[in-house]
Amino acid sequence: MSHFRRTFLALLLSGLLVAAVTGCKTDSERPSGPGEKRDARVLPVPQPAPELVAAQAAFIEVSEKVTPSVVNIQAARVNRGPQLGPLFEDFFNELFRGRSLPPQRSRSLGSGVIISADGYILTNEHVVKGAEEIKVKLSDDRIYDGRLVGSDPRTDVAVLKIDSDEELPAAVLGDSDRLQVGQWALAIGNPFGLDRTLTVGVVSATGRTDIGIEDFEDFIQTDASINPGNSGGPLLNIYGEVVGINTAIVASGQGIGFAIPINMARTIAHQLMSTGQVARGWLGVGIQDLSAELAESFGLDRATGALVNRVLPDSPAQQAGIRRGDILLALNGRTIRNTRDLQLQVAGTPAGKTVPLEILRDGERLTVEVAIRSRDRAAVSETAGERRCLGLTLTNTENDDGIEVKDVSPRGIGAAAGIRTGDIILSLNNSRLTDLQSFDRALKEVRNNRIVRLLIKRGETTLYLAFPAADME
Repeated sequence: MSHFRRTFLALLLSGLLVAAVTGCKTDSERPSGPGEKRDARVLPVPQPAPELVAAQAAFIEVSEKVTPSVVNIQAARVNRGPQLGPLFEDFFNELFRGRSLPPQRSRSLGSGVIISADGYILTNEHVVKGAEEIKVKLSDDRIYDGRLVGSDPRTDVAVLKIDSDEELPAAVLGDSDRLQVGQWALAIGNPFGLDRTLTVGVVSATGRTDIGIEDFEDFIQTDASINPGNSGGPLLNIYGEVVGINTAIVASGQGIGFAIPINMARTIAHQLMSTGQVARGWLGVGIQDLSAELAESFGLDRATGALVNRVLPDSPAQQAGIRRGDILLALNGRTIRNTRDLQLQVAGTPAGKTVPLEILRDGERLTVEVAIRSRDRAAVSETAGERRCLGLTLTNTENDDGIEVKDVSPRGIGAAAGIRTGDIILSLNNSRLTDLQSFDRALKEVRNNRIVRLLIKRGETTLYLAFPAADME
């Protein structure tokens, strides 16, 4: 056989073999066509722990059910330009005389949660503060004009209203008093303008006070990621109930966010929706915390409650028969942990409501009925002879020469201005201070000013400090 014929036969047999092998592919090797069942993929973890699957399913369900109630808020502000200086005017003669720089328009982003089908929205006061135009975008991208119903800077709560021809998806508000540390916490909002973002964590703590953010603080702390733009959005439990309104973060830390308890926010919101303003309860007592020694002397096994050291005349406390030396233990069934806790509870009690107050008097527990009254913004503090303002705790001096700074919240206005514990404030702008009442009067007068100026006595020296009046709002 010639070399040519041998080569040809070899090539022919090779082709037949390849064709036979190709035609003999098994069903498992053949790609599945349309309508044919594909074999199951090989998963790295074919059976995750049931607890993980259940938690994941819960997060998904909460997101699907609550996200339609969360809104994006854009608040537009116009910053008026200052007048051009005389040097600039003189240089350019009459061309620019009397003119100001063009106004600058700024926008802030935040979140909110719909709390009624007719369009009421709960958010933070700082999200809409000073806004001249408010736009509210729903989760389906519909955009409405928002109207400010009312706001409360002392708790950072605000209520908006949008008008829609159809019912809106309202969130379900829970009970923040029942929160426990370690519970799941889910935050939904618009951080950095990223719509409908869900983050998950736990309730890290409850009842956080003295943070220096607001006048009335009772924050929920969470490690669910909260960023700029989340403000005003809901903090949720695994049932999808709103348990808090996300409001602040600790800029220098990670995993530390704060939310206003929904019970506090709901009380404020109802007042804003009904009257447009907030009336806080007032008891009319001077109180102090108990040391371990004081608690033991009164027959308590631990330092809890608030010790009455003064009863103001014609006050709800006097009319209820409260006396100096009484220890206030519980208000309307809620335990009083300390003086700050009592202040929050009283402030959150609607004016005109009569509630039971449990007290300890001469070793005997008694319950009296007290009719809480409205408290004016300038009313005396629940702590005798003290005032909490500007992030400061202030008290009268013995010689009526100025007012003394007893404590400074590290993140308050006073701390930012350079005020220290132990300073004596001698004057506020042009008003000489002799006591807390003179401080109240002076503070009202400067609210229309641009700058607040304080004369401070520190040790043997005196110095001036100043800060923008807008910071007090």
